[in-house]
Amino acid sequence: MAGTATEFDFDDFLRVDIRVGVVTAAEPFPEARKPAIKLWVDFGPEIGVRKSSAQITANYTPEALVGRQVMAVVNFPPRQIGKFMSEVLVLGAPDAEGEVMLIAPDRPVPVGGRLY
Repeated sequence: MAGTATEFDFDDFLRVDIRVGVVTAAEPFPEARKPAIKLWVDFGPEIGVRKSSAQITANYTPEALVGRQVMAVVNFPPRQIGKFMSEVLVLGAPDAEGEVMLIAPDRPVPVGGRLY
């Protein structure tokens, strides 16, 4: 992504619900067009466990993800990825090689907490 993003007001930002979750299960997703990992992320009792497909295979293995806290958008509509329904968008940023590094709190925080 190059350049500056289009400006929008604070009320628009508040519509995006970004929460902290913990990965409870992860497995390879060989059927995906691009290498990906299936994630099950627990966002606490209010939201529960949601699924996501993440193209993070360059920096993560499924085994290393279980128990890790992540940040995700929880109020996008679900998206069908092959035979897998992705329900949340796990957030990341590119490393020096352009591969995804997950965004997470730098210390443990309560699951389900909303970004503000």
